[in-house]
Amino acid sequence: MKTIQTIISLVFFTLVFSSCSNKQAPTDVDGRPLIVKSGTIDVDLVETTPIVLKEKVYRYEYVRAAYWNNETGDSYSHFVDRETGEPTKAFAKGFHLGSAFVYNETVYVTAVDIWDGEEIHIFASKDMENWETWRALKLPGYGIFNTSLTRAKDKFVLMFEIGKPEEFSGERFTANFATSTDLKEWEVLSSDHNYAKDRYTAPHCLRYLDGYYYDFYLEAHNGYEMRVVRSKDLINWEASPLNPILKASEEDKIITNPKLSKELQQRINNAENRNNSDIDFCEFNGQLIINYSWGNQRGEEFLAEASYNGTLEQFLKGWFPE
Repeated sequence: MKTIQTIISLVFFTLVFSSCSNKQAPTDVDGRPLIVKSGTIDVDLVETTPIVLKEKVYRYEYVRAAYWNNETGDSYSHFVDRETGEPTKAFAKGFHLGSAFVYNETVYVTAVDIWDGEEIHIFASKDMENWETWRALKLPGYGIFNTSLTRAKDKFVLMFEIGKPEEFSGERFTANFATSTDLKEWEVLSSDHNYAKDRYTAPHCLRYLDGYYYDFYLEAHNGYEMRVVRSKDLINWEASPLNPILKASEEDKIITNPKLSKELQQRINNAENRNNSDIDFCEFNGQLIINYSWGNQRGEEFLAEASYNGTLEQFLKGWFPE
């Protein structure tokens, strides 16, 4: 009897698992992965990264000196508990354009010392309270902006945005790449490892899956739109036939944070919107939590959240249908 019950249980759980793992990924009417915009959660925040640490979702925030609720007079970084809204203590004061990454229960933040500067630094912590820091790259003559870090097989890959030197950047702004096995010693890849020198292609988010690197970048087209390309070697790139990923829409202005003051809500309502940029995302309980920025791409910018009701694998592969 126990043997029969065991067999029945195994069959049942196999069917349930198979059903869950083969769940159809949601798409829109054009077959594109369906991103559902929730609306605006803050004002004057642009570079953010949702992460999962110890089964909780946090939002990394690079807080600029001009942020409406920054009274320090300087930039800094912190994390915000997505559920409670509580921030961690500030770190990386005076650093800019940060991006977060989690590996082996450790949080890493990559940031530049100054806008258009020559140095990338890494901050590392297991508790988001105590931080170790070191310089990852110093590239004389470069102008560096956004960064994004990912893991690929047996190495780490850092994508960094450059505006100079012109022989490496071409048309500002361009993705360059560096690799490391330990996050301490880095090798900058040759200048043919880039995307792309012929036009504005500002990089924001790098992911790796099954032999492909995915670069989510900003294209100057009908305003500014988020697009994605993929590559096996960081040299030859394939554009998604379903681009763009995100573009400006009325849903951006939905106010999903009731704690925003009437003055800030008025700023949202009156804002010009011609830009969706700075996408980043994490997977949590089989769903993607997405952050992005919208605004006029001239300094008036807002932070919004969206979601995708599927896994990271489904999302990445969904932009490149067979």
